[in-house]
Amino acid sequence: MIKINNLNKSFNTPYGKIDVLKNINLEIKKGDIFGIIGFSGAGKSTMIRCINRLEEPDKGSIIIGNKEITAMSKNELREIRKKIGMIFQNFSLFDSKTVFQNVAFPLQIAGYPRKKIKDRVYEILELVDLKDKINAYPLQLSGGQKQRVGIARALANEPDVLLSDEATSALDPQTTFSILELLKTINKKLGLTIVMITHELEVVKYICNNMAVIENGHIVERGATELVFSNPKSETSQKFVSIMNSLNIKNTCIGGDGI
Repeated sequence: MIKINNLNKSFNTPYGKIDVLKNINLEIKKGDIFGIIGFSGAGKSTMIRCINRLEEPDKGSIIIGNKEITAMSKNELREIRKKIGMIFQNFSLFDSKTVFQNVAFPLQIAGYPRKKIKDRVYEILELVDLKDKINAYPLQLSGGQKQRVGIARALANEPDVLLSDEATSALDPQTTFSILELLKTINKKLGLTIVMITHELEVVKYICNNMAVIENGHIVERGATELVFSNPKSETSQKFVSIMNSLNIKNTCIGGDGI
């Protein structure tokens, strides 16, 4: 579904040029839930923003389906983006619009007729279990409900690919679990390919079938999630697994009779 070839991206700063992505090569199968992990500054968010060209790559190609989006004009890109949904850590909702209006917005931009917009918004809000909040404003919603609105909006145009940029980082553990369960349901019901960028290893372990590890702008490890966890090879994945194991041991001790 997604094929990335020799992707490079750099930024010019007052201190000189910084190479953020270096010869990234990656393939993600149709219908997969694929995780990309890395520490802060590793390049993972830049990478996911290159997939839909919110960031322009310096070199390389990105193919989604059978279409090379890195070779598209702005008009062609505008059309293909309708089939690439994206959800964000900070929700990115319009505070002055209701839940209905937030979800309807991309459909209005796409020029859908009013009746179709109404039917689609009701359909998608039912899927994310928010029909009772249709006239509420974002400030009246919890963090989890806001993220459900963000997911609904990302699904409005019936995308083939859903990109998630740290979508659960601002949520508490219980709400994170409910969002992950929702994404699993969406993946099964709609057959969506989901790409998840995160630094939360437990999120990847819970929901992702396959994963890649990014370190200093390079993909240093990839494979089935279970195998990466059981036998981490890169320095980054080894650190992640070590930290997670230490936290699990600490939580077990805190919950014991001796404390």
